Amino acid sequence: MRLHELKPAEGSKHARKRVGRGIGSGLGKTAGKGHKGQKARSGGGVRPGFEGGQLPLTRRLPKRGFKNPFRKEYTYVNVEELNRFTEGTEVDPALLIETGIVKNVRDGIKILGDGELTVKLSVKAHKFSKSAVEKIEALGGKAEVI
Repeated sequence: MRLHELKPAEGSKHARKRVGRGIGSGLGKTAGKGHKGQKARSGGGVRPGFEGGQLPLTRRLPKRGFKNPFRKEYTYVNVEELNRFTEGTEVDPALLIETGIVKNVRDGIKILGDGELTVKLSVKAHKFSKSAVEKIEALGGKAEVI
């Protein structure tokens, strides 16, 4: 088989439906929408979840649980991911964003202790797990809470 012999699998490609293009096309006049009614109109139809005025399922079901409006969403970083920095680097949230380890800081950054750390670093974050602090300080580094 050569590059010029490649073609899509049988039946995987369909010609697009060209509606409203004359009576001979089979999809002329009403363009496959039938006669009158809400669904025949331009922009017609109902929004998702609309049940014709009947109380929708989402409103019939009881509410469950509790959503804490004051919940803090942390961005997690494992110590293993800090190995890319050179010895003695001061790692802070700005540097983590710059290097692409973190996209969004949210309510803060929490350093977790998953994996092995091989370089001595000074790490500044909003929170640390116990194992992360142990691994950072075992190499003579510093774990500083912002």
